[in-house]
Amino acid sequence: MGDVLAGNQATWEFASDSVLIRFERGIRTPKLFQALRQRRIPHEALESVTLTGGRRGTVILRAVPRAGADPLMEAASGQLKEGCDPYRLVLPAAREPQASYYAEELATRLVPEAKEPAERFLVAAPEAPRHFKAYDGKASFDGAQVSFRWSRTGASSAKWKCGDQNFPVSELTGVDWRSPDAVDGYLRLRRHGEDGVEQADQDPSAVVFGLGYGPVHESLPFAAAVLGAARHSRPAPVPAAAGRCGPAEIAERIRHLSELHHSGLVTDDEFNAKKADLLAEL
Repeated sequence: MGDVLAGNQATWEFASDSVLIRFERGIRTPKLFQALRQRRIPHEALESVTLTGGRRGTVILRAVPRAGADPLMEAASGQLKEGCDPYRLVLPAAREPQASYYAEELATRLVPEAKEPAERFLVAAPEAPRHFKAYDGKASFDGAQVSFRWSRTGASSAKWKCGDQNFPVSELTGVDWRSPDAVDGYLRLRRHGEDGVEQADQDPSAVVFGLGYGPVHESLPFAAAVLGAARHSRPAPVPAAAGRCGPAEIAERIRHLSELHHSGLVTDDEFNAKKADLLAEL
C-alpha cells in the first residue's frame, strides 16, 4: 500500500505487511499515546477493520486486534477509555473517501484465521526498562526482573514484613492490571503455583495505585512489557519423534523448529540440541 493517513492524534503508515502507527505529541494527545510513541501492527494481528461516523464532523477508522495478539491490549483487558484506544484513528469527515479506501484495503489483507485468538503475541511489547511510582512503593522492570520497593508511608505492615520483592520473569505466568481510574486500581504479578486471592494492599506480589499514582501511561506499558517478557520466557514444547522418521519428516521437523527459533520461542541452545538429535536420526 505504501501510503499515509494523518488523523487528529496519530498518523497511520500503510506497508505491505503491517500498519505503522505514529502518535502525535501535544497537549491534546493522550499521555498513553505519547508514551507509546509508535507501534507497528502486522496485518496478521488484526481481527477486523471498521469505519464509522464520529462526533463533530469526524469519522473513525478502527482496527480491531485479535485476542492474544497484542500484550498491551491483553493487559488492558477492555479497561481503556475510548479516547485512549491506540487502534482508533479520528479523521475529519472530509477524509472519509480516503479512510474508506484504506479500510477496504486492510480488510483484504486479514489472514484467514483473523477471528481466532493468536497463539502468540504478534505485536511487540513496550520496551524495558520501565518504572512507575505506586501508592505503596516503586515498581521497576529491567527486562529480566520486576522489583517492588515499598514506601514507608504507603505500604501495609504485611508488605513491610515480607520486605522488598524481586521477581524474575521466568517465574511469572502473567500480569493483572486494574486501571488507576478505578477505585481499587493495582498491578499484580501472577506466579506459578499462586492464585493471588489476597487483597492487593496485602499481597507482596502487587502494588496499589491510588489517586495520582500508577497513571495509565506509566503502569499499562509497564504491565504489557512484563507480560510480553513473561510469555517470551516460557519454554516452547518441541514435538518428540515417535520412533525413527524418514528424511522428509525430519526435514519438516527441522523447518518447524527453525520457525520457533526465529520467533524467539526456542533458545539457541535448545535449537542446536534438538536439531542435532533430529539429524542423528538420519
